[in-house]
Amino acid sequence: MTAVPPDPQTLTRVDALARAGLVAGTEVDALQTVAERYAVAVPQALADLIDRGDPNDPVARQFIPSAAETITTAEERADPIGDTRFSPVKGIVHRYPDRVLLKVHSACAVYCRFCFRREVVGPGGDSLTPEDLKTALDYIRNDSRIWEVILTGGDPLVMSPARIAALLDELDEVEHVHVVRFHTRLPIAAPERVSDPLVSALSNRRATVYVAVHSNHARELTTDAVAACTRLTAAGIPLVGQTVLLKDVNDTADDLEALFRAMVRARITPYYLHHPDLAPGTGHFRVSPEVGQALMRDLRGRISGLALPTYVLDIPGGHGKVPIGPAYLSPAGGGTYEVEDVNGQRHIYPPK
Repeated sequence: MTAVPPDPQTLTRVDALARAGLVAGTEVDALQTVAERYAVAVPQALADLIDRGDPNDPVARQFIPSAAETITTAEERADPIGDTRFSPVKGIVHRYPDRVLLKVHSACAVYCRFCFRREVVGPGGDSLTPEDLKTALDYIRNDSRIWEVILTGGDPLVMSPARIAALLDELDEVEHVHVVRFHTRLPIAAPERVSDPLVSALSNRRATVYVAVHSNHARELTTDAVAACTRLTAAGIPLVGQTVLLKDVNDTADDLEALFRAMVRARITPYYLHHPDLAPGTGHFRVSPEVGQALMRDLRGRISGLALPTYVLDIPGGHGKVPIGPAYLSPAGGGTYEVEDVNGQRHIYPPK
């Protein structure tokens, strides 16, 4: 299935980034090497957010290619979470019994520099042919354990509304599929594309449609982005938030607090804070799990539970996603427990 071509204003070449003042002219040759391996696309909505005078701008860091991407470490891998290991047919990843990923195409509205699928996404990536899609849908039809289908890729919402509607029509006919979830950057990257036809395609379905919105910094939730999210929630489509913990982007409690509060105000429930995956050339984004745990501990004492996602790690090699947040309860002897409050004080909890 093909995606709608990017807006002509989307910056997809390193020389275009230089003309827009987003990279220095002296960097063009080095960054061209990066762009030849990993796709580049920066829509106007995100380019407008970047402070050209700030060399550490957190929006630029996420989307503008860097020479650091040429550095690959020994622990990094092309398929960091083991999609291939759990792919019974093209386009399907079936890691957990009750849900599958359906990767319909490889295109995105924006290409994140830390993407865990960066080796396979892009305009030249491997999208599903009509025959491939039929095989994938037949796989879903033939396994009654599948309760949820998660559309990912690539960004599934960059397909045309007509193609999205046709795909949802097919899934609505599968009685054991009760939830269809779209993972997307579109409301952030190109909010104008969250159009009435797109919202209509997602609405009034037999299966409940969820949209998981990926956002990593509060500045991304602009007036236009929030309006795009509001068009979805006004149609009865619930939104959850996905965030990746990234060094020098959102690795402070203040940054995460601002982001999660902004999400809740936009009616996006923070769902997952992902520890960064071991994708090639992304070491400059990674922090230690201890940093993430300390941040989550700090946040628990300062923001509502509505705004707290689960901090998770996708175990390399396809072993699944697990919560790795801080622990507050430990055995204290004699059947009692020691529990730590948000201020770091410890208390004894009685045995059963």
